[in-house]
Amino acid sequence: MTSVRGRRYECQQCGACMLVVPRELLPRRLYTASAIGLALAMWALLGGTEARVRASISPLVVIGAAACGAWATLRRWAADTVRKRLFPTTRAPPARFTLRQHAERAAGALVALAPTGLSQAEAAFAGGALHRSR
Repeated sequence: MTSVRGRRYECQQCGACMLVVPRELLPRRLYTASAIGLALAMWALLGGTEARVRASISPLVVIGAAACGAWATLRRWAADTVRKRLFPTTRAPPARFTLRQHAERAAGALVALAPTGLSQAEAAFAGGALHRSR
């Protein structure tokens, strides 16, 4: 796990304080946009299981017995793409989509942001860093 130090700046006119961090850090999220994009791509575009995606992305080694085959966070990220809480620039999906299809649409949008010549996983990772939040 890596820590990132943000720089705080104070406006000299109004006294407002702002925190400046790298663009791929998302508010109130433990994972970066790049890691989330890679996880969604591994699950939806590359057909990985939730357990395999978790083993590749999560730095946590010890997990509970109930979480061995599933990763609730991955499903939450897919649901957050629908609610526009995560990667809000993706197109609105049809109501009949499953969570994996929502993840596929979000990962595809991130892949489209990446430079050409990358694998889908690499492009989703790069696209997560390049996305523009609101």
